[in-house]
Amino acid sequence: MKKEPLNNGLVRDFVIAAHGDLREVKRLVTQEPALIHAVVNWGGNDWESGLGAAAHTGNREIAEWLLQRGARMDIFTAAMLGDLQIVKAMIELQPNAIRATGPHGITLSRHAQVGGEAALPVYTYLESLTSKEEVV
Repeated sequence: MKKEPLNNGLVRDFVIAAHGDLREVKRLVTQEPALIHAVVNWGGNDWESGLGAAAHTGNREIAEWLLQRGARMDIFTAAMLGDLQIVKAMIELQPNAIRATGPHGITLSRHAQVGGEAALPVYTYLESLTSKEEVV
């Protein structure tokens, strides 16, 4: 059974809300649960999901709420949440991930920065890797 694509305006509203409006995120996901996995292309190959929006703004509460409902964890979210084990494992498997950028070209290190105190070990780890790269 083929499902109809989500309305682009609804997806945009959801991603915009996920930058900081948990109440609106909950309302929209209640209205359309498939939004949990939806992404929008802002142009120029700038893809963003609700989880990506929460991650790059350091909005832990929204990120955790989306993850609890099945959003797919990625390295950017793990960095913001301070999950050093996930970040290390992904970089060990895919060393180029250290240079990956998320929505709007935001770096992995910046995601860790906006995670605050809880993400400081991730930020320190990422900075140690990038300083090694600069020496090489």
